[in-house]
Amino acid sequence: MALYENKTEAEKALLVSVDTGEFDAETSIDELEELAHTAGAEVIGKVIQKKETPEKATFVGVGKLAEIIAFCQSQEVDLLIFDSELSPSQQRNLEKLTGVRVIDRTMLILDIFAMRARTAEGKLQVELAQLRYQLPRLAGQGTALSRLGGGIGTRGPGETKLESDKRHIRRRVQKLEDELRELEKRRAQMHKRRAKDGVQTVAIVGYTNAGKSTLMNALTDAGVLSENKLFATLDPTSRALTLPDGRQVMLVDTVGLIRRLPHKLVEAFKSTLEEASHATVILNVCDASDEHAAEHLEVTKNLLNELGCQGKPVISVMNKCDLVGDIYSMPTFGKTVMISALHEKGFDELLNAILKELPPTRRKTELIIPFSAGAIAARIRNEGVVEFEEYREDGLYMKATVEISLLDTIKDWIIES
Repeated sequence: MALYENKTEAEKALLVSVDTGEFDAETSIDELEELAHTAGAEVIGKVIQKKETPEKATFVGVGKLAEIIAFCQSQEVDLLIFDSELSPSQQRNLEKLTGVRVIDRTMLILDIFAMRARTAEGKLQVELAQLRYQLPRLAGQGTALSRLGGGIGTRGPGETKLESDKRHIRRRVQKLEDELRELEKRRAQMHKRRAKDGVQTVAIVGYTNAGKSTLMNALTDAGVLSENKLFATLDPTSRALTLPDGRQVMLVDTVGLIRRLPHKLVEAFKSTLEEASHATVILNVCDASDEHAAEHLEVTKNLLNELGCQGKPVISVMNKCDLVGDIYSMPTFGKTVMISALHEKGFDELLNAILKELPPTRRKTELIIPFSAGAIAARIRNEGVVEFEEYREDGLYMKATVEISLLDTIKDWIIES
């Protein structure tokens, strides 16, 4: 008996954008193509129309709409993806006139988030954002929702939830908000505990697909999913990182950012992104080989400001430097370090840069510890970094880097330089 593998064909997608001059339409639609590929679509065409303002009823003009309809029919297009957020009426009108399923940039990103979410909190955040997005779009759709559940833009809450009435969805939204508030309280308690215990954190932020997860894995063996796709990592990951002076910090990987990230998604994932606002030092990782690297740095800077991170030390980590050669210049903010996370180049400079930005918690010192205080010597060995030690007639001589909190205990044994 022969066995055959069932293969699902990728949905054929046409991308549509209206260039009003508010943003670089060419660059944005190229990024939309990457998002579509990440979601599993086959992009067979891109359409950009220049207009002062989008049409209220159909977003694009009558002539361009006729071209889109003809293209959809001749190329058997399954999906239209618009590079801006559509109103509920625009989406309904476009689906009715083209006979093709229509989603917008926000729904596409939400779909990828639904595909990538792994933790309970990540799934709750995705479902809440999707339901908030879908709620105003339920009016007048009736049985049309029965088509949902089979393609891009339909992952997440599922058909049965979306076919429920608005009252049920509002109840579900309220329940999700309550659950997330409880999780936020737990996270706040965790941050307080870290602060009380003196744990210092270093947050990795930056544009999606800049190599943040690759860097995290290289520094800590974290085992974080690392793919050449947008939003490969959605849920935050924390791992201990040992610095050159022996102390440990908590390294936190966060969700990637993106150009024109819809505000409602920033709100939905604020609790995840806020890891940066609690960090002692922020690493802004950027793909140095990307022609839009300067803009990516600016996107990250603006969002960090929105999250209240002004005044925190920021290190611009220009990744993939092996692809740009030795001569490189770009306007960055904060201190700048050139690395290659894939080939683990520039890590010494990066770790030393982190050390310089951390508040001092240790100090190098020379001391002679009485033989009767062996417990203190053991503590210095365990908690600090010992460069040299030897037994002398008057006690144990140590040259070591010790915790500042220990200085008061050992002050009588310190040898003044």
